[in-house]
Amino acid sequence: MVPGRPDPRLDRGPLPLRGFPVTRVVGTRPREDLDRGTPAGGEGWFERWCGDAPAERLAAVRILSFGFALVYLLIRIPSVLAVARLESSRFVPAGPVAVLSHPLSRSSLLILLAVTVVALAGATLGFRWRLSGPVAAVGVLWLLSYRLSWGQVLHTENLLVLHLLILAASPAADALALDSRHRPAARANARGWVYGWVLQLMGLVTVLGYVVAGYAKLRNGGLDWLSGDVLRSHIALDNLRKALYEEPYSPLGGWLTRYGFLFAPMAWGAMVLELGGVLALWRGPLRRLWVWAMWSFHLAVLALMAIVFPYQLSGIAFASFSRPEKLLASGHRALAQATGRPDA
Repeated sequence: MVPGRPDPRLDRGPLPLRGFPVTRVVGTRPREDLDRGTPAGGEGWFERWCGDAPAERLAAVRILSFGFALVYLLIRIPSVLAVARLESSRFVPAGPVAVLSHPLSRSSLLILLAVTVVALAGATLGFRWRLSGPVAAVGVLWLLSYRLSWGQVLHTENLLVLHLLILAASPAADALALDSRHRPAARANARGWVYGWVLQLMGLVTVLGYVVAGYAKLRNGGLDWLSGDVLRSHIALDNLRKALYEEPYSPLGGWLTRYGFLFAPMAWGAMVLELGGVLALWRGPLRRLWVWAMWSFHLAVLALMAIVFPYQLSGIAFASFSRPEKLLASGHRALAQATGRPDA
């Protein structure tokens, strides 16, 4: 600083007061800027691809995904605890459970269940998100992997776990959360690519799962898959095996195998849907069409093979492709009207 000249540091604008947090988050803009049509400026292809999503949208996906996981785990508790009665010789660790050399004790399993359930409830409500989110996601990963370490390894729960892990590492509790009550309103009302990239990443993981499944069909079945013969045989054998072991099976699927001409269109349709999932990575009518088509695909799998994909059939698996905050807002208004309370 030169004597007699003003300090150049004074021209930098006001500095935040010590002890008060900065309310702006990198990659976000206050909602008022968008309402006035203020351009973001300086956005690259990544920011444009991620989109300008509001914090409420990511928060709504958090509520739906972790809420689903909480209900799903509560329903699965008897199945998870049942493995404690099995012989240890049947224990073949899968996934992260591979670090174990022997099964968990029943008390350890109960503690893990209790911690995960509490963490899931906290993550759904957005309470202590930085702790509850990761603990809940890792707990679900561990428990479901532990359950699969005692028998047939299924893939019906993979997408749910991946979505939880992505959300747990994101700012998904900036809005619609108990934690957000203690934050500045500007942060809860912000929007930007910092929220959009999480939703796009969830969508990318969803799409890649279907693309890999479509590629595996072509690699293993070749052109026979497109003829429908492989699909027809697969449905017949799957239902026959379930019937022999007195498991739930699909009478409809077994009956339809009499009509071979139906399976070529089914095989082509499944292939187009799975490999064409990349179209859902860009917003527009094709994304909405693909989401509805994939939900119908899982409904057909249930009808023909009695295989349930709970997360996908609930529609929550595709929430990142839509605007679930509007659904929650509608539910809130309906609840307010039903209880006679004013809509806050």
